[in-house]
Amino acid sequence: MDHRAGEMAVFVATADSGSFSAAGRKLGLTPSAVSKLVARIEDRLGTSLLLRSTRALQLTPEGALYLERARRILAEIDDAESLVTTGNVVPRGLLRVNTSVAFGEVHLLPLVPRFLALYPQVELDVSLTDTVIDLMDQRTDVAIRTGPLRDSTLKARKLLESRRVIVASPGYLKAHGLPRRPEDLSQHNCLRFNFRRPTDEWPFRDPASGEAYALPVSGNVHGNSGVMLRQLVLEGVGLARLGGYHVQPDIASGRLVAVLERYSAGDIELIHAVHIGHEHLATRVRTFIDFLVESLKGRAVR
Repeated sequence: MDHRAGEMAVFVATADSGSFSAAGRKLGLTPSAVSKLVARIEDRLGTSLLLRSTRALQLTPEGALYLERARRILAEIDDAESLVTTGNVVPRGLLRVNTSVAFGEVHLLPLVPRFLALYPQVELDVSLTDTVIDLMDQRTDVAIRTGPLRDSTLKARKLLESRRVIVASPGYLKAHGLPRRPEDLSQHNCLRFNFRRPTDEWPFRDPASGEAYALPVSGNVHGNSGVMLRQLVLEGVGLARLGGYHVQPDIASGRLVAVLERYSAGDIELIHAVHIGHEHLATRVRTFIDFLVESLKGRAVR
């Protein structure tokens, strides 16, 4: 392998692990050797790739660009060697995936064992968070996003379609009654997200006229997580308007009941797998996204 490719591999390991010592442990090198190899690249390029501090390493803009290209080049080398030795390209290496907690728990994590059985040379690093991350900043290969895609620089493939569903537990409905019309919600505890918005309203559609409208709702709990609100609804605290993909198993099992379905606004949320776009996609990334698309096919929910 060209010595520059070897240096690239050291740089990628350093960026991925966040320190010279961690990269050295992974590569079987001393921290000093790793630091010197990265410095050699910087000297050759005439620019700084990493900002060094006593606590952590941080990529410079030039370092982020070099990291993306280095990943692509190393992936192409792996693909070429795999094609020659096995006759086909084998997915391998570290794959960083980020998803919301709800999607991760309901859809992604149950698929992990089968994916790893099919592709044992892939090492998964999965983060579940409801915070929208910057893929480059967090060095993430694939992220699962729900709703409109705001970053036009990302490439996306659709995984699911889902609409919002108002749900309550059987126990809550027994104690407080079943809302028959959206106006009845004024007498119910409606759990809501705490994201900033002009008013706390839920959308509806009149089943007779088809006219869309919204009504204010109120309750004694706000939360920043669908997982949190779902758990509180299961505990009988109140009603919530949650993603159908999240609560479909609860509805099917009878743990939750969908209410006011005749008045559903029918608003559809799209769920995508997104990645940083470039002309060559690492085999492990492409294979993982293909696997998700195929595994989730037909799961358009509610």
